[in-house]
Amino acid sequence: MKKIKIAFLIALLMVGSGCKKWLDVNTDPASPQSSRAEYFLGPMLAMTAITTTQDYLGAQFKYTQNIMSQSNNDVYERHGYATGATGANLWRLVYIHYGHNLEEMLKQAQSKEAYTMIAISYALKAYGYQMLTDSHGPVILNDALKDQLQFTYQDQPEVYAKVREWCQLALENLNKVDSGTQIPVLKTADSMFGHTIPSDNTTVVYKQRWRKFIYAILATQYSHLTNKPDFKTGKLYADSVIKYVDLSFGGTTLNASEDPTINFDNLTAYVSPANGNYGSSNPLSGIANIIGATNGRVGQPIVNYLTGGSRAGVAVTNPTITTATSKDPRLTRMINPMVTSSTTTNGVYRGVVVTDGDTPTAKTIPSVFGSALAPFPGKYLYAMTNADKARYPLYSYAQLQFAKAEAEWEKGNTGAAFTAYINGIRGHMDFVNTYGRSTPVPAPTAISATEIATYLANSAEVAQNASTLTLADIMGQKYIAQWGWAGQEQWCDLRKRHYDPTLFKFWRPLDQNDFWATKAGIGQYVYRIRPLTTEYQYNGAELDKWGGRLATYVYQETWFSTDVN
Repeated sequence: MKKIKIAFLIALLMVGSGCKKWLDVNTDPASPQSSRAEYFLGPMLAMTAITTTQDYLGAQFKYTQNIMSQSNNDVYERHGYATGATGANLWRLVYIHYGHNLEEMLKQAQSKEAYTMIAISYALKAYGYQMLTDSHGPVILNDALKDQLQFTYQDQPEVYAKVREWCQLALENLNKVDSGTQIPVLKTADSMFGHTIPSDNTTVVYKQRWRKFIYAILATQYSHLTNKPDFKTGKLYADSVIKYVDLSFGGTTLNASEDPTINFDNLTAYVSPANGNYGSSNPLSGIANIIGATNGRVGQPIVNYLTGGSRAGVAVTNPTITTATSKDPRLTRMINPMVTSSTTTNGVYRGVVVTDGDTPTAKTIPSVFGSALAPFPGKYLYAMTNADKARYPLYSYAQLQFAKAEAEWEKGNTGAAFTAYINGIRGHMDFVNTYGRSTPVPAPTAISATEIATYLANSAEVAQNASTLTLADIMGQKYIAQWGWAGQEQWCDLRKRHYDPTLFKFWRPLDQNDFWATKAGIGQYVYRIRPLTTEYQYNGAELDKWGGRLATYVYQETWFSTDVN
């Protein structure tokens, strides 16, 4: 009996050893099953640009009337919604494209004490969740990435707090002495800030750019909370906006040179996400090219803002380059006029009026690419040529200055608000010169100092002093600065101001018959986007807790724009 037991034990050990050897056939020392943290970064930055662009062109740009459809009665322009992924690609970004990849990047960085990579991991988590909750309101936070099909949601107060926590962790790790990060790899892996690493691989400037990126997340988060009692009293969120703007991009360099922009090689064209072929082109031009025939038309508000009467809110009739009263030097650099055979419309600047589309068979309203029909010459950030190096911005100095101007104005500090307001206008002129001229030859000339001075002296377009500055002045210039790229922040601005046409003078309120939905006879504007379709397939019980399957769900105001602290 003793011999039998010993024989059985030996056999069991042999079986265990055999299984281990059998499994080992899938492990090749020459082909590691995991990667260093640095190699995860590039694809995640690329998908950050691609997914946000997809959402903007499908939903946010239509809600804000930045860029609209050539078809009339577009669902999203009417503040309706459709089932599917429209407007919900940030859900994919956070839970799939970031998802386990970001967790593995963080894990690998922690194992090697690569503190710079740890910081970047937390910064991306903070950015992703901030963008996600600002689209959807309650999202999966505590249950994220668990191996299950049903997940609980947490609402914005918890998500906002977690974003701030991750920002703090990122800042703490950036302050640590780092010997575990492969800095040479980051020169190419980091398409946003890698170019700041010099030949000696020092990281002083590089790490400072990431700090400023984190401060931008915090500044914009606090800027969403203008309706809270704590914005001007109590916790003084307005002071947090000002503090973090001053610490962020342009705090010491008063121009667009530090703006966090994701650079694309533009060597291969964007084809289709259906087959995974994203190419290496700037996704603003790439994705807009896919849907440009139907959704890529310039909206009327930006035309009105750039062609005159912006402070009074009175649009110029049929403006041309010679009759536009604004003399805004950004006009010819950002959008093109119509090209027609009619002497009455040729050379006239015109955009799509919300829900009206561009319905004639012969299209006349230019797309964001610069013309009404292919081949498109390219324009502004939507340049189409392979030779251009158009970048995808995540934040800008001008945008942050206008956020600061808002906060100062809300506090009653009109002098400081006016300074930030002028800085914002100058900053966007520099933004256009720096990032918005990558178009085919001949590229538009840079906006000159004389052109800027002339525009700033025009009292019909620009407040001339603190005593005449209004909040509408700030929001109007901010609309121009964010047009065409900052879809989420522009939509946050409209929601926190409750779609107030007195503050956004050329954003057009919908007519009663244009609304997708009404309540007690009142048209309803969208305040949140439905989660990704899979949530409706597998997580219905949790959605029901939040009213997520009700037709009115998208019209429920999200926490950030309410007056609840």
